[in-house]
Amino acid sequence: MGFLSEIPDITFKKPLFCGILGNTLLSTVPGVSGAGATPEKTLLTPVLDAELITLGAITSHPVRPDTPTGCPTPASITRAMMNLCGIQPLFINAGLRHTPTVPCLDVYGTMGDDPRFRDAVPRAKDLIQKGEVIGKFLSEISDLLVLGECVPGGTTTALCVLRALGYEASVSSSFVDNPVTIKEEICRMVLGRINADGISSPSDIIRIAGDPMMAVATGIVKSYSGTLFLAGGTQMLAVSAIVKKGGGSLPSVVTTSYVRDDPSANVRHIAQQIGLDIIFVDPGFGDLGHAGLARYCIGEVKEGMGAGGAMFLARLLGHSEDEIRKTILTAVRAYS
Repeated sequence: MGFLSEIPDITFKKPLFCGILGNTLLSTVPGVSGAGATPEKTLLTPVLDAELITLGAITSHPVRPDTPTGCPTPASITRAMMNLCGIQPLFINAGLRHTPTVPCLDVYGTMGDDPRFRDAVPRAKDLIQKGEVIGKFLSEISDLLVLGECVPGGTTTALCVLRALGYEASVSSSFVDNPVTIKEEICRMVLGRINADGISSPSDIIRIAGDPMMAVATGIVKSYSGTLFLAGGTQMLAVSAIVKKGGGSLPSVVTTSYVRDDPSANVRHIAQQIGLDIIFVDPGFGDLGHAGLARYCIGEVKEGMGAGGAMFLARLLGHSEDEIRKTILTAVRAYS
């Protein structure tokens, strides 16, 4: 495979990168998410990622833009691509524990609750409708939308939603060793609630088992009139499955080859079951001479904050594979 598994035949004049920020309390379950130094700190990650992408640095907290092992965060990659493309990203607060430090569109949602015991997104239907309003607005200012997300713990909500919709799904993880046992136990409890209540509609499945990002993204997909790419792995496949259940037109999904190659996930099989097109970006991080970036190749982090979509967008805008890689390498070295 080259840098892109597929180069779509599209034309556009007004590209936009947008990131949906959200939280789920599942990220605070020990062992579920690696998107933070501690389970509690995962709730701050979307705010810090948006700050890094918008401002080029994390200034509100004494936090480095890499993991404890020195692996650069996906947000640092997305930041590098926004600079290269000359694009000002837009963020949406779908439901956060902490107040964002950068300007965001706000749907006035709340963070996702623990779906094992309570409805995860009580106002799911309302958030879908607000997503539709945002989708119409974004249609007025762009004709190509790359829509990413940052929801620590979101692959676990994705597992619950995909299974609830009837898909044979195994989801990825930011950890090298996917905490499959923990996720499966959570999913078992959540599906027990769904089956007991006879839940089947898309909005009710989000309400019981999802997270606020899914609701807002679903609304945007329903109403956006331009060319739309969902930037992310199994979380965006879950959004696509919700859209299909509701009878909507399926968008394309773009993610990294590191998600595709995760042996604990079945991303391509999920995409085939849904019937959508999925594009993979192979940034070749193992060949750049940076030990932290090379950790992506052994399965750490893999994807996040629309990083795969940001690299995809840079390539669509005519930047060479070599230019993209060099820009990322320069950016992450600057954080060292």
